[in-house]
Amino acid sequence: MVRTVKGGTDARRERWKGHREARRAEFVEATIRAVARHGADVGMDEIAGEAGVSKPVLYRHFADKADLYLAVGRRATELLMDRLGPAIEGDGSLRARITRIVDAYLSVIEEHPHLYRFVVRAAFAERPVEQDVVGEDKAMIATALTRLFGDFLRANGMDSGGAEPWAHALVGMVQNAGDWWLDRQSMSRASLGDYLSTIIWHALDGLLRSAGVVLDPDEPIEARVSGASGQAGRAGAGQGGQAQAGLRLVGEQS
Repeated sequence: MVRTVKGGTDARRERWKGHREARRAEFVEATIRAVARHGADVGMDEIAGEAGVSKPVLYRHFADKADLYLAVGRRATELLMDRLGPAIEGDGSLRARITRIVDAYLSVIEEHPHLYRFVVRAAFAERPVEQDVVGEDKAMIATALTRLFGDFLRANGMDSGGAEPWAHALVGMVQNAGDWWLDRQSMSRASLGDYLSTIIWHALDGLLRSAGVVLDPDEPIEARVSGASGQAGRAGAGQGGQAQAGLRLVGEQS
């Protein structure tokens, strides 16, 4: 009588799970290549051909087209955040970071225009997709920008309550402009990035000026935030609403 060792069964199950995950990842990459080759309207035949398998083999690893679409969407999110993450978290002035963030986003959609349209349109899936990949991406980026803008506003003695709606508004603006640009290509990526970065910076600068604060656009955020933290630790209870020391008020003599 042959007895099955539980540990051996579990190990085989884990190996099979790892194999399936690896195969799914291979097919996702094949789909991305097929999209780049055939466009956003790619079909399963083209995807299977790029992967070097038959369509039934693909369907062994994905429940349907919607399942494959979601897997590709998650991979596209990784590609986007690999570029955006360092731009958002990097050092430097707010204006420099804004420029890097906008250019990082535009560089991704420029390098992967068909993948961008494939994910945004979601027309590949034959049934409603349970997850909103694009919405999740926008929310993720907006959350990161909310932290960045919130820290910046607080460091300048201002209410940070508007950071979140500002972040969502800016994400929508850049995405819509990028969508227009991909279809029109009427200017270079650098020109579009410069226009958008300038609009965003002057909007933020105008907000600060309305509170009587003028900043050096090239001052690193780190210096401002750390300086504000030190000021807050030394400030008296009645000074919370005043501009931080070191800021130059509108009309103040240098």
